[in-house]
Amino acid sequence: MTPALLAITLLFGVTLCYVGVCAASPFGPCRKCHGWGFEMTTDRKGRMKRGKDCRRCRATGKRIRVGRWLYNRWARIYRAGTTD
Repeated sequence: MTPALLAITLLFGVTLCYVGVCAASPFGPCRKCHGWGFEMTTDRKGRMKRGKDCRRCRATGKRIRVGRWLYNRWARIYRAGTTD
């Protein structure tokens, strides 16, 4: 198997797996708060405590995956273009 064909096959496999992940679980953990919904801060003694609510995910701890966002955008444009 040539290196180019191997690379194409590997890229296709990774893409297919990511499509499956986006279909099965469209939401993933927030990258800013790591799915907690808030930031962790430390007090003056160095102990961890709960900080402010995460603004990126609005304290839900979830975000929509990039692949699902692209699919939703494509579906919305397709529906808008095919309705009479």
